[in-house]
Amino acid sequence: MPELPDVVVYVESLQRRILGQRLQRIRVLSPFLLRTAVPPIAEAEGKRVEGVHRLGKRIIIALESELFLVVHLMIAGRLRWIEPGARPPPRIALALLVFPGGTLVVTEAGTKRRASLHVVRGKPSLAAFDMGGVELADADLSTFRGRLLRENHTLKRALTDPRLFSGIGNAYSDEILHRARLSPVALTQRLDDAEVERLFSAARAVLGEWTSRLRAHAKESFPDKVTAFRPEMAVHGRYGEPCPVCGAPVQRIVYAENETNYCARCQTGGTILADRALSRLLKASWPRSIDEPG
Repeated sequence: MPELPDVVVYVESLQRRILGQRLQRIRVLSPFLLRTAVPPIAEAEGKRVEGVHRLGKRIIIALESELFLVVHLMIAGRLRWIEPGARPPPRIALALLVFPGGTLVVTEAGTKRRASLHVVRGKPSLAAFDMGGVELADADLSTFRGRLLRENHTLKRALTDPRLFSGIGNAYSDEILHRARLSPVALTQRLDDAEVERLFSAARAVLGEWTSRLRAHAKESFPDKVTAFRPEMAVHGRYGEPCPVCGAPVQRIVYAENETNYCARCQTGGTILADRALSRLLKASWPRSIDEPG
């Protein structure tokens, strides 16, 4: 799923291309994408783009007459920009937004249609999409601590809760926790002051560094390699590979469609966290420590 750094770069790239332009035509190719009927999507055609911004993990295209297009890419959704006259990618294109300088294509890989497009009128309707999460770039330590300790959850769950923090998902939460040297299953209300401060600094640093890195990669071109798995990441998506800090193999916890990656030596004092499925299968054979044979 595109997270804060990816969405920021998408937004900046769109601002350069469509701000002040008129949306000439919009064509929805998948009936699963459009989630609203009123106002009709046809009302967006001919409207000038007055702004493009991020709301959590959503991309907001603000049009004249307080009309807003709200795009949520979910897990496999992506954006592409094609030049006038170019053909959109077959099979995966869900919608085409045609502007004078090119076409914005909403795509989604796979067969599960989770990406969404809402058309809403007025700022109160737009505000309904705001989950209330704090923007870490604007937060101070006190605000961060208040949100983090509001409920007693695991750090992984707290960081990815859009009601608490804006724009953080599975990938960057792994990177933040590794940078902070904290276990993904540590409970928020059991952290001491030093650990809270370390987590706050790590979160701001990781999100800021990755935003700058992705911005540099995109430069003046449209970002076309948005992925949750990047070779430069410390732990996310690197199960079994050496931790860049200590060299121990990166571990994982698999639950449903999500995988949490961590370094046992750096983050859990050498303890291998129980995987719900695999640890039950292996039972007594499940290794408890990074130093035990698997």
